[in-house]
Amino acid sequence: MQFNCILFRMRGTFRGLGIVLLVAGLGLLGWVGRQYAGTGAKPMTEEPIVLVRIPKFGQDWEKPVVEGVGTDDLARGIGHYPHTQLPGLPGNFAIAGHRVAHGSPFRKLLDLRKGDQVIVETTEAVYTYELDGSPRDLTVKPTDNWVLDPVPGKPGETATKSTITLTTSQDLFRSPDRSVAFGHLVRVMKKT
Repeated sequence: MQFNCILFRMRGTFRGLGIVLLVAGLGLLGWVGRQYAGTGAKPMTEEPIVLVRIPKFGQDWEKPVVEGVGTDDLARGIGHYPHTQLPGLPGNFAIAGHRVAHGSPFRKLLDLRKGDQVIVETTEAVYTYELDGSPRDLTVKPTDNWVLDPVPGKPGETATKSTITLTTSQDLFRSPDRSVAFGHLVRVMKKT
């Protein structure tokens, strides 16, 4: 009789624990789903500074770039690091975007490889950059600001060429580390 009473209590405890774990798991699954698919990019409230196309992502892949990389800026899509150069000029045109959430503009960024192109269109010209490596090859801490220097990795050096830097989270969900790819300008087409 005593043994049956203990078994009954243990069964109730395990059932209660199972329900708690089930509810916690469903909550976590819902949060992951929202982060992955449920936070679309906010509507643009200002004119983008440029448009970016990455042919490897498909001929219809085109994203606006806004000025700034703060939380609100990146919630609208891809952001331009304000203290970096504009496209086509000597120096580093650096941009950032989320891999997951807020429209996921850089969801496939780690699929890029050396030689892939990034096309940047302004009101005056179309600039084609070629990547020097894959974002999979370089991961940095968020404090590693050298990637944003006019000549990345060469502090104090004056830029003579136009380069591009693409940054995104290293992991899909809220990673502090950043995956980075650099590229160089290979073609300029002026608009008439």
